[in-house]
Amino acid sequence: MPRLLILVGIVLVVIGLLWLVGERFGLGHLPGDIVYERGNVRIYIPIATSLLVSVALSVLFWLFNR
Repeated sequence: MPRLLILVGIVLVVIGLLWLVGERFGLGHLPGDIVYERGNVRIYIPIATSLLVSVALSVLFWLFNR
C-alpha cells in the first residue's frame, strides 16, 4: 500500500509539471475553450483542451499497448 501511495504522488507531481509546461505553450487557452466572466464570477470550461489531452492520451496508451 505505501508503494501505491508513493506512485500516485509521483504521478500527480508529473501531471502538475506537465500542466505548467502546457500552459506556457497555450494549452488551456485554445479557441474551443469557453470562458464566462461576469463581476466576481469566472467559469472556465476547457472543451478543446480536454479533447486534445484525450486524443494524446489515447494515442499514448495505444502505443504502449502494442
